[in-house]
Amino acid sequence: MTWSIIARDRESGSLGIAVASRFFAVGSLVPWIRSGVGAVATQAMVNPTLGPAILDRLEQGEAVEAALNAAWGADDGAAVRQIHALDHKGNRAAHTGGDCVDWCGDISGTDISVAGNMLVGGE
Repeated sequence: MTWSIIARDRESGSLGIAVASRFFAVGSLVPWIRSGVGAVATQAMVNPTLGPAILDRLEQGEAVEAALNAAWGADDGAAVRQIHALDHKGNRAAHTGGDCVDWCGDISGTDISVAGNMLVGGE
């Protein structure tokens, strides 16, 4: 079981990210954040290179959806990965691989993104 949340404060532009999991030490693998750039959560069968790769693309001016798609598109294990990202403007992108354990998925709102896997349901 893992779920994460990324949120942006509209007034200050500050980003925050949090993760909860049954696995130990996920704080060293799941959350990635770069001031003035964006935040990324990489979970399920974690590939720790995806967070920095997406943030690098965002820092170079790439749109969040293009940055996320490029990173997971180059990942041989994309089917077992879950990634979601929010850029410094509040734009969002997400990917949940088809082989992630149910329930798995993501929801979003203005300036917020939530994703989880191995959960009881989407509520």
